[in-house]
Amino acid sequence: MNKAFLLAGLAALALVSTPAAAQTSPEAVAEAALKKAPVFDGHNDVPWALRARVDNVINDFDFVDTTDTASEDRIAMHTDLTRLRRGHVGAQFWSVYVPSNSNEPQAVQQTIEQIDVMRRLVARYPAQLMLAGNSAELEKAMKAGKVAGMLGIEGGHSIGSSLAVLREMYGMGVRYMTLTHGKNVPWADSATDAPQHDGLTDFGRQVVQEMNRIGMIVDLSHVSEATMQDALAVSKAPVMFSHSGVRAVNDHPRNVPDSVLPAVKANGGIVMVVFLPGFLDPAVRDHGIERAAEKARVDARHMGNPEAAKAAMKAWDTANLAPRTQIAKVAEHIDHLKRTIGVDHIGLGGDYDGMDSAPVGMDDVAGYPALFAELARRGYSQAELEKIASGNMLRVLKAVEAYAASQKGQPPVETPVAK
Repeated sequence: MNKAFLLAGLAALALVSTPAAAQTSPEAVAEAALKKAPVFDGHNDVPWALRARVDNVINDFDFVDTTDTASEDRIAMHTDLTRLRRGHVGAQFWSVYVPSNSNEPQAVQQTIEQIDVMRRLVARYPAQLMLAGNSAELEKAMKAGKVAGMLGIEGGHSIGSSLAVLREMYGMGVRYMTLTHGKNVPWADSATDAPQHDGLTDFGRQVVQEMNRIGMIVDLSHVSEATMQDALAVSKAPVMFSHSGVRAVNDHPRNVPDSVLPAVKANGGIVMVVFLPGFLDPAVRDHGIERAAEKARVDARHMGNPEAAKAAMKAWDTANLAPRTQIAKVAEHIDHLKRTIGVDHIGLGGDYDGMDSAPVGMDDVAGYPALFAELARRGYSQAELEKIASGNMLRVLKAVEAYAASQKGQPPVETPVAK
């Protein structure tokens, strides 16, 4: 027998006997998953970036390419239409953030202003963007090749402790609310403030009930562990963590502890893994703690001389560069969720344009394929990747809508107006 013919035959036989997954590169598996199920990301801060950079004046703002938006004190934006396409982003929750130290009347006004600017931005690009009111509209837009969007408000201060304002925010297109941001609200404790309420107050429970009734997703990123537990006990619809890591990988108070994860699974909820290095990586968090301590020392030493304090901190930063987080660290958070509560409860909430740095290789919204290739390299199947990309978030959204539909005819939760 011809030796070359024999070798070719053996090679063909080996290829046939090799599992399909082994024949396909991780990059190809990721590409196939993202082509079939584009990313539905849980958290992007473009609305605040527009306020901070251009004071919401956007008639001449170029959202096709924002790579030239860097300034002396700000990095370039992470998000634009070109990079959303490269990143295979098919749907996005646009986060309507306003500072948590705003008083409630200010916060309500600022929130409406940020809803307005995001609506105006979307309206400028009708062929590429749209805002959806429900899952059916969102899926239709995704199939049409648009980046479908929904609005989420980041912090309960945005409703001014008013269920009426909550309902009107829903009418403006808001489809989730993060119960707190960095500070407590009068009815719920934040993860990064001194506890006041031991979780939710009675009014806080009413907020969750009314969100369930109208079909607004309860978002538990930023809230304390006690608030997580209380909200999960009250909510009849699935909850989300729009942009959080897990404490088992990085013990940050903003992350989800293992004590809460079983209740998330039982609730049918989702943890959308954040990309902010300080929430992902213990080394980055430790560096941040050391820097905060040094800044306090420098400010005390140079009291009354801000220029000297600024120079001292610049020298410290030069000598103490922050560590860079790798994509593998994002995957570790995803791995932990898969092991503890299963792949059906995992999503992605990048926090782009709400952070100063990102994992290496995921520096902007074009970086999602690199993460999916890493997950494929770790053995995640295409079907699992499709769930993480958008399938799980769509399931949660539809379940929240279904619960709200089951409450049709139920009266609103009423509370007396403040005197």
